Amino acid sequence: MADNKSFLTYKGKPLVRKGNTIYYGDINDPYVTVLSVVESHEVHGVKIADKVNVQLVNTREENPLAAIEKNSTKNGMYAAIEIASIWLERVLKA
Repeated sequence: MADNKSFLTYKGKPLVRKGNTIYYGDINDPYVTVLSVVESHEVHGVKIADKVNVQLVNTREENPLAAIEKNSTKNGMYAAIEIASIWLERVLKA
């Protein structure tokens, strides 16, 4: 991780949020996942994700459209982060 910044992590990999998008994984690795909240609802002033689009992205590919290797839509953040974790674990082992 760059510049000694402290990131929230999940299963040892950093989570970085920008708006409704969460980047999961180390940008220096060949792959990261991008989680985009498509639909959400509010409970007591807190937004809860209903539908989340998950993409496995090749960080070495220059063409943004060609960089997307897997894509799925999940119901809820937990299901989304779990599939993102599984995809990263499998692709980084290979």
